[in-house]
Amino acid sequence: MRLVVLALLAPWLLVLAACMQPVSVLQPAGLHPLDATLWDVARAEPITPDTLTERLRTADFAILGETHDNPVHHARQAWLLARLGVAGIAFEMVPEASEEGIQVFLDQGGTRAEIGPAIGWARLGWPDWSMYAPVFAASESAYIAGAGVARLRLTQAMAAGAARAFGTGARAYGLDRPLDTGLRRALQTEMAAAFCDTLTPEMTAGMVEAQRLRGARMAHALRRAAAAGGGRAVLVAGNVHARRGSGVPGYLRASAPETAVLSLGQIEVVEGAESLAAYTEAGLDYDYVWFSNAPTREDPCVELR
Repeated sequence: MRLVVLALLAPWLLVLAACMQPVSVLQPAGLHPLDATLWDVARAEPITPDTLTERLRTADFAILGETHDNPVHHARQAWLLARLGVAGIAFEMVPEASEEGIQVFLDQGGTRAEIGPAIGWARLGWPDWSMYAPVFAASESAYIAGAGVARLRLTQAMAAGAARAFGTGARAYGLDRPLDTGLRRALQTEMAAAFCDTLTPEMTAGMVEAQRLRGARMAHALRRAAAAGGGRAVLVAGNVHARRGSGVPGYLRASAPETAVLSLGQIEVVEGAESLAAYTEAGLDYDYVWFSNAPTREDPCVELR
């Protein structure tokens, strides 16, 4: 069983919810009526990118979600970061172990646009560095924290639980408390779907624990980025981690309830679902949602199965 779980762990880290398939041809802008719509979920009204920027500036922490292989999402993140003027940025894509090396690299004259090759980006399994380079380069002075969790910790979380894998400080992020039963079931169902229903219930339960660990470690990295930079910080991560309830905002609130956190989800529109109600009725667990067209992708379930 452990060998099977380990074999499945690598594709989960890199292809969770089929969000990292290679880009081929982007759908033309405006193909879907909701493309480029920016929605304030709480106020139930559209806003402009400038308004979004102003509101994100009021938060201690902001989470900028993405679908990893969508270049439009990265262009928007770079645009926002260039205007937010944050003191720190945590990246899901950067291993925590690379954080110190990045600071040394920058101190020695390396540029932010060169960070990817410097940390072995091609071996990390993310989409091409050319998509991410503008995001890293958008803020010239922000401290860069690694929010990526080592595979050893993830396998430990799957076997022994997120709290054990996190170690000292787990209680601060609520990892010592069991998930609400309804939420756990929902996450396991979602995890099973992300793996094309190829996992056993035991495996999905372990994956949820690993996901809890990732959320808590990302929150921890975000706090580290803010402390090292001396001000507000932003997390760049997949949409699943930007969710208010089960994502990083929840772990930040668990550690400090008074913390002001805002999240942006970048949601790809679906053919046949052309009204906003189709998305709001299903639930948008973010403070803001920015809709976009999706790249053309192959079916990830073919290879996974």
